[in-house]
Amino acid sequence: MVGDLLTLALPKGKLGEGAIQLLRQAGLPASGVDPEARQLVFTFPAAGARYLICRPTDVPTYVEHGAADLGIVGKDTLVEAGADVFELVDLGFGYCRFVVAAPRQRWEAAGQALENLLAGSRRVATKFPRVAAAFFQERGLPVEIIKLHGNIELAPLAGLADLIVDIVSTGRTLTENDLVEVAPIFSSTARLIANRVSYRINSQRLRPVIDALRQAATQGGAGFATNP
Repeated sequence: MVGDLLTLALPKGKLGEGAIQLLRQAGLPASGVDPEARQLVFTFPAAGARYLICRPTDVPTYVEHGAADLGIVGKDTLVEAGADVFELVDLGFGYCRFVVAAPRQRWEAAGQALENLLAGSRRVATKFPRVAAAFFQERGLPVEIIKLHGNIELAPLAGLADLIVDIVSTGRTLTENDLVEVAPIFSSTARLIANRVSYRINSQRLRPVIDALRQAATQGGAGFATNP
């Protein structure tokens, strides 16, 4: 906490929009908070709250190192970060899926078997090397992980990689690039996380906020995208 203010790290983008809706649903201050604004800190002294607007990938870092007491982040980002934080609540919005995908023709030629698909070259492109490596290691399939930051779908089309690991919601982008899902990894939704020290020391201050967000997530509300 900074002074007496409870600090919550919120992500930019669509997940941030869902987070702000959740704050309102929970009865927490959110007036004027915009995840796309240039203003990065929103303070509500009367409510004893402060919000930090972060890149989604930075939320676990701010929470882990104590710059924020709580944070809202996608499970996908949380797993990839490997941050030492408490995962408290599945908030139920921001649904997407981690999948392995391959060019349609190669998948069909491999008899729709992942092991056959990896019989030759074993390069996998992804923005999520930790998630990708864990998936293939658990199955005893050695691969070369290539980390990218842009459109992952381009990698197999350009011959850089044979497979990709990426997050999808509708799968439309894969279809448009003649890629198919060949294996699911896990589903992801927004999660409420806490700094471990703050959670123990300031539990009396954090608990009402955690409970309010949990109740709001359970009840749902207009505009929330829940798991299908």
